[in-house]
Amino acid sequence: MSQSIPFVDYLVLGDSPHLVANECVTCGARFFDRRNACAGCFGTEFRKVDVATEGEVRAFTIVSLAAPGIPVPFVSATVDCGGTSVRANLINVEATPDAVHVGMKVRFALQSVGTDEAGTEAVNFGFEPQR
Repeated sequence: MSQSIPFVDYLVLGDSPHLVANECVTCGARFFDRRNACAGCFGTEFRKVDVATEGEVRAFTIVSLAAPGIPVPFVSATVDCGGTSVRANLINVEATPDAVHVGMKVRFALQSVGTDEAGTEAVNFGFEPQR
């Protein structure tokens, strides 16, 4: 039986896919990687919090040169998800200045990034335009 696994530790798959951040209990700063201390206040206590699945593009770039095997062009963006800044690719959108803009409303989306010989699929996330 094949299965799907998340490409990153902070991606939750299942019926309601979403991201989970580590939130500083002291100041509320959010991080996706493991932390020993908060970069904002040096607090050392964190809690897991769900990140909103809808957001707004705050900045983006169209990538036209990448490592071998990476299809270009693609859009890399910073998305504000209810106050949490998420860096991700925009998917299911043309990688052109006419198709993407700052302030664009987007929603969380999943994308397969490959399947191994045993049938295990790696799943990553991105954001797509809200329609």
